[in-house]
Amino acid sequence: MFDQSGCWAILYSANENNYHLTNNRAQMKFSTFIAFPEMFMPKLSKPHVLLPVLCLLAGLLTSPLLAAEEVNVYSARKEDLIKPLLDDFSKQTGISVNLVTGKEEALLQRLQSEGANTPADVLLTSDAGRLAAARQAGVLQAVQSAALAKHIPAAYRDPEGYWYGLSVRARPIIYAKDRVKSAQLSTYEDLAVPQWRDKICVRSSDSIYNQSLVAGMIAHHGEAKTEAWAKGLVANFARPPKGGDRDQIKAVAAGECDVTLANTYYLGGMVNSPDPAEQAAAAKVAVFWPDAKTTGVHVNVSGAGVTAHTHNRDNALKLLEFLASDLAQRWYADVNNEYPVNPAIPPSATLESWGTFKADTLNVAKLGELNAAAVRLMDRAGWK
Repeated sequence: MFDQSGCWAILYSANENNYHLTNNRAQMKFSTFIAFPEMFMPKLSKPHVLLPVLCLLAGLLTSPLLAAEEVNVYSARKEDLIKPLLDDFSKQTGISVNLVTGKEEALLQRLQSEGANTPADVLLTSDAGRLAAARQAGVLQAVQSAALAKHIPAAYRDPEGYWYGLSVRARPIIYAKDRVKSAQLSTYEDLAVPQWRDKICVRSSDSIYNQSLVAGMIAHHGEAKTEAWAKGLVANFARPPKGGDRDQIKAVAAGECDVTLANTYYLGGMVNSPDPAEQAAAAKVAVFWPDAKTTGVHVNVSGAGVTAHTHNRDNALKLLEFLASDLAQRWYADVNNEYPVNPAIPPSATLESWGTFKADTLNVAKLGELNAAAVRLMDRAGWK
């Protein structure tokens, strides 16, 4: 018989498998079943029947003999964009990975509400602004690693090690081949001139990608100049902002507008899509790399950090190091159409076909620091 004081306190709510588990003993490793019961439990009319079983499992899991090597991941990236890499990590290390995916805001709120009882060891998300928000919320801890420092340039990681960029995404100008000549394009700032009236499509100001772009401009040019630019850009919108990056590219291809701003991996996905309609739309547009003579193209990162209350710190760090390794970096390039964060790894053939560009050297952590200012500025500019 195991000590009854070690039993998990189980709170059940009738709302669609809403089970919450908290451990009242010393911290221990989590199994997939205990850490993420919603992945396995059906909705039960009498959940109390399961209590003895769960208590028994909790007691057994305290045994060092049954404690498996694992790492628990909360990911804001879609499962098909990360799970193959996690499976490779497990094959190489023998460490099992328990994955939960969700929206950025929901995962951050979950980490905050779970506090010290969170099962999560690693948070994966898709923008420096989100990573900075996680740090500010106190759900990440600083970690240092010679391998991470070697493979990830300083501009693509938190200066104190709270998070690390794992892939780079550029946000250039994408234009209609049949209506725009590349010689007509130069800088982001130039998109605010009257020449482009009723010719620009963009996502809404809710897009973290646009927020980070504006944050980068604030860092380089200050709020006053950036706000004037944003107002000019809004005046040139061909339609109210709607849809995602792929929708903007499709709108350019369809003739609704002539120019947009989009992350290159969306265009790469369309170029390599099994959908003939997406391939056809991608064939009608081209990439222009702005600000080649000034600050360079706006870039951002997807990245990860070790959670503040991890129960598997060493395994979490091993996972981050694996995601920065040559194998994982090649996968980001070849499968996800993202630029490797490791400069030693070449981009995919699709990315190389668009040519080289000068990337902004601003530390992407600054994008998170200036996010709130960017959101307020976009609101004042009328960017809906």
